[in-house]
Amino acid sequence: MGILGKLSFKDQTFRLREDAILDATTRILAGKGFDLMTMDDVAGEVGISKPILYKHFKSKDDLVGAAMIRLIDGALEFLDGLPKDQTAALRLRTLLAWALRVRLEGGLPFLPSTSPSVRDMLTRNLHYVTRVLKLNGVLKGLVGEAKKAGDLNSGLPDDVILFSYYSRTCDPAVDYLRLYGKLDDEQIVSHMLDVCFHGIAARG
Repeated sequence: MGILGKLSFKDQTFRLREDAILDATTRILAGKGFDLMTMDDVAGEVGISKPILYKHFKSKDDLVGAAMIRLIDGALEFLDGLPKDQTAALRLRTLLAWALRVRLEGGLPFLPSTSPSVRDMLTRNLHYVTRVLKLNGVLKGLVGEAKKAGDLNSGLPDDVILFSYYSRTCDPAVDYLRLYGKLDDEQIVSHMLDVCFHGIAARG
């Protein structure tokens, strides 16, 4: 029995509405950005009143923080569900493919990389910071394993690899390829993975 099955009908309704609110928030953030998004936008998108929205989230900062936390939790859950016999390099590649697909579907607003105000707001959100540190720790461990296995450049510091990896999730090349590259989403994901893990130099 899933989590919802263990809740009362009232609690199930509350949880489902909260998911709908976070879905709408993510879509609006991806389209309009943090500064232009309003609580009215979110309430209108979900089809609820602002007082009901405020029963779930007391401010725009809380709402955006919750949306970003759900995204990080989704990445952690995805990683945890991968086969345990996969190599560290394959896990990194598979997670990046997941993130790129989520982004192409409009579910990955890359707010921290583009907005200092959002970055400051999120660094004050203890729950968000805790989840990010957990994900970063898991990924840093995978980078170390992949370097030991010879699948990643051992001459590069871990942080250089990690931040290069993170940057691929918000690389504007994805948007240009979708607009002008005459490629479908799966081709874009495949090519972005190759650029991330193999670069653009000819292979020997």
